[in-house]
Amino acid sequence: MTSGTSPQRLAAAPVSKLGYVEFTTPDPERLIEYYQTALGFHVEERSAEEAFLTTDFDHHSVIIRRGGTGARTTVGYQVAGSLDAAAKRLADAGVPVSRRSDIAPSTPDVLVLAEPGTDVPLHLYDAQATSGTGPGPAHRPTKLGHVAAFTPSLDQIQGFYQDLLGFRWSDTIGDFFVFLRCNADHHAANFLESTKFSGMHHIAYEMRDLNHLQTTLDHLASHDYRLHWGPGRHGPGHNIFTYHRDPDGNTIELFTQLDTMIDEANGYFEPRPWHEDSPQVPKTWEVDIATANAWGPVLPEILDH
Repeated sequence: MTSGTSPQRLAAAPVSKLGYVEFTTPDPERLIEYYQTALGFHVEERSAEEAFLTTDFDHHSVIIRRGGTGARTTVGYQVAGSLDAAAKRLADAGVPVSRRSDIAPSTPDVLVLAEPGTDVPLHLYDAQATSGTGPGPAHRPTKLGHVAAFTPSLDQIQGFYQDLLGFRWSDTIGDFFVFLRCNADHHAANFLESTKFSGMHHIAYEMRDLNHLQTTLDHLASHDYRLHWGPGRHGPGHNIFTYHRDPDGNTIELFTQLDTMIDEANGYFEPRPWHEDSPQVPKTWEVDIATANAWGPVLPEILDH
């Protein structure tokens, strides 16, 4: 499974977009302040216990709730087509699923199921209400890009995402790190197999271009947020990346120039001058420094899984 794709067939609940991610924290005000001030997110709704924040036209892309320190405690995905049909196909596939109307003010109809191996609740919905925000500050990311997490079984979770949620295989590093896409973007979800670590590895927000990324990095520096890795260029996806940590210690990636596969029938990513292969197709990458960062050093924990 980790070096290829499953036969193409109708997925039970075909996902078209990564919608939102939830964080829990003992200090919601501190984390909300980080997202507002450091990253320019707009707060759509908030209470003493939770807040819904956005970067674009969707009501929210980040949820912050009071609780213990936790990252990726829930993930929301938008699906193409009918939730009724998705609920039936998931049930027919033997996947326990519930249907709720109290998840969030912008998503009154949500299917809830557990991600295998992690038990993280996944929310499937057909659309969000629109946000009330207009153009944001110059340092605001354009969108939520992807989320990376640890898993005890790469085969199990890759099969689940491809066979049931309709994700496609983009790349694998060695036999432990897979990248999966649900639209043109190279990956919306990526998973590292580990029995040593669990939970979220990082969350990533997209920047328009290098100028936008530089503007935000300068803004972060003015608020005493320092990079712990990057700038660099990853091999899989070829995105230019930077990593820093939010006040709870969660790893935040800001990236630009991520590979895209506009035409699935062609089977290759849109050509870029920095690609190693021509055409650049999904493949299994060697485990080496250049795969993690074509420009320079690699963090030891990237390969310590």
